[in-house]
Amino acid sequence: MSIDWAALGQVFGVSLVVTVGMVGVFTLGILGTSRKAAPEQGGAAAVSAGTVGASALARTGAYTCFALCAAAVAYGIYLIVA
Repeated sequence: MSIDWAALGQVFGVSLVVTVGMVGVFTLGILGTSRKAAPEQGGAAAVSAGTVGASALARTGAYTCFALCAAAVAYGIYLIVA
């Protein structure tokens, strides 16, 4: 029995890159959903038109990140089952 060290190294490298990438994408999703409007000096949250647009864009980007993570998980399950 012999071990193909080059193939093992490739699997390790790809696994490491994909894992770090998926954690980064999921982190961006969490960051996008946790963005809130900055409070004014009075203590109430300021809601201006620019803030609402930025918040909606951040939330849309966050949902896209979560969709990418779900797609990667689904593809991994597909590879295992097929």
